[in-house]
Amino acid sequence: MRRGVRLGVDVGSVRIGVARCDPGGTLASPLDTVRRGPAAVAEVARLAADNDAVEVIVGLAVGLAGREGKAAAEGRAFAAALAEHVAPLPVRLVDERFTTVLAHAALQRGGQDSRARRGSVDKAAAAVLLQGALDAERSTGEPAGQLVPAGEARK
Repeated sequence: MRRGVRLGVDVGSVRIGVARCDPGGTLASPLDTVRRGPAAVAEVARLAADNDAVEVIVGLAVGLAGREGKAAAEGRAFAAALAEHVAPLPVRLVDERFTTVLAHAALQRGGQDSRARRGSVDKAAAAVLLQGALDAERSTGEPAGQLVPAGEARK
């Protein structure tokens, strides 16, 4: 298992949830929420730099049947732009099916009402995504997901 802080990024239509893990790569926790828009890539890159991240994991919204739709295309585009911005820091795409549903359920179990959950669910979903990637890497010995080449945004 590689050591160092990793960020998890859940790209939503309005907000982008960001999580980080401890330097040992054991436990993911919610970090911040970034508003979608022209400055979002730079803001996530700043969070990566501020946290001395060694890698960024971006969620890929794949449908239940394994097909990629509009949300997956947006996630891929965001990951490509981020890879360009943070190079040579690796950016990886990881399947994020059910992360938001799991985050909502966990927050509800924690006693948050639906209004409070709206403000927390994006970064909680990023933590679920990142924890899944960390667990997968720990069990297989290989990094989760697929590496996003830094030059993809220019294509």
